[in-house]
Amino acid sequence: ARLAESGGGSVQAGGSLTLSCAASEYTTGKYCMGWFRQSPGKGREGVASIKPDGSSRYADSVKGRFTISQDNGANTLSLQMKDLKPEDTGMYYCAAASRWYSGPCEARFVIDYGFRGQGTQVTVSS
Repeated sequence: ARLAESGGGSVQAGGSLTLSCAASEYTTGKYCMGWFRQSPGKGREGVASIKPDGSSRYADSVKGRFTISQDNGANTLSLQMKDLKPEDTGMYYCAAASRWYSGPCEARFVIDYGFRGQGTQVTVSS
């Protein structure tokens, strides 16, 4: 599987960004997919996940501000981010599971998915 993120950038607090992930050699909508981030001095944090049925989960830190979606026709995954805060700064990675999960695709498990992209940087200034 190959995952390629785009859409990162620098914004001021309160701004918005939409990240995209183009998948190749992988079919979106087959297994769980999601986004995680990593910031300097912090560990990896799963922020959002989506199951093939479209159900989604979010980390408490982004709930109500981030929205994950997938376009199976285009084989892409997106993350709409609004009301961004300085603590949202970090490298954002698209991730895709390599197996079926029978339960919900919890956001915190995104960091363990078998496939990930190279990341796209998001910087939020105060």
